[in-house]
Amino acid sequence: MRRAGTVVRLSQGLLVVRSDGEDHADIGAIVVDDALDRVGRVVDVFGPADRPYVAVTPDDDVHGPALLGATLYLR
Repeated sequence: MRRAGTVVRLSQGLLVVRSDGEDHADIGAIVVDDALDRVGRVVDVFGPADRPYVAVTPDDDVHGPALLGATLYLR
C-alpha cells in the first residue's frame, strides 16, 4: 500500500488530493483511508508534474467534508 496524499478540498463532488511527489496514483486506482476502509476511485490526475493533484470520486457512503486534511492511501 502506498500513500496517495492529503485531501485538500472538495470540488464538484470530488475529493481533491495533493500528491506527495511525482509518484502519483493511476486513474482507476482504489483509494482507502488509514483504517483501510474504501473511500473511492481515482478519476483524474492534474496540475504540476512534480506534485500533482488527484481527483477521487467518493463512494456513496463516504462523507467528503469529514476527510478534509486526511491522508489517503492506494490499494
